[in-house]
Amino acid sequence: MKTVKAWHFVGKNLRDGQPVPENGKWLRHGELLVMCKSGLHASRDAFDALQYAPGSVLCRVECGGEIIEEEDKLVCSQRRIVARMDFTEMLRYFARMQALSVVHLWGASDTVLDYLMTGDESLRKAADAAVSADAAVSAAVYAARYAAVYAARYAASYAANAASYAAVYAARYAASYAADARYAADARCADDAAARQMFNELAKECFS
Repeated sequence: MKTVKAWHFVGKNLRDGQPVPENGKWLRHGELLVMCKSGLHASRDAFDALQYAPGSVLCRVECGGEIIEEEDKLVCSQRRIVARMDFTEMLRYFARMQALSVVHLWGASDTVLDYLMTGDESLRKAADAAVSADAAVSAAVYAARYAAVYAARYAASYAANAASYAAVYAARYAASYAADARYAADARCADDAAARQMFNELAKECFS
């Protein structure tokens, strides 16, 4: 059977409530494939898989059988996990790096900078307070600051899927709002591409 390698995030269970299968066990979907509704899903890029993450465990998967692809995802009739990793710390790291990429736009305090650079949990509450302190800022600066809010406030949450959400939003807001602040239409594309490249390389390195 011809297969394609892809990436897939999972939480405690699969989206349909079934337990996450052990590595090497094929899941099979015998019904009609419908993107986002029916079938077994994955993404060729880890960064794309992140956008749909229900949890913080990243899986390297093989997909086979019938396969339907769109730009950022695919749905297939057969899928198995080849390897998996709790990616929580990597997601938090990625979120912090995305926030740092726009931190110069709003003049973060030393506490926030220290937290974003180190991930030191003892600094998180103080960093959160510092990020939230100044409400009287321009729209562009506020938008850039929003990326850091997600990293400083939510990336360290202990909820099962909080790290993946923090990483998604930090990357999204860092790219879009930094571009708004610089009034450059192509800046968002460049920043988004940089975030994509960083996350994809991080996933490949961790699974190599």
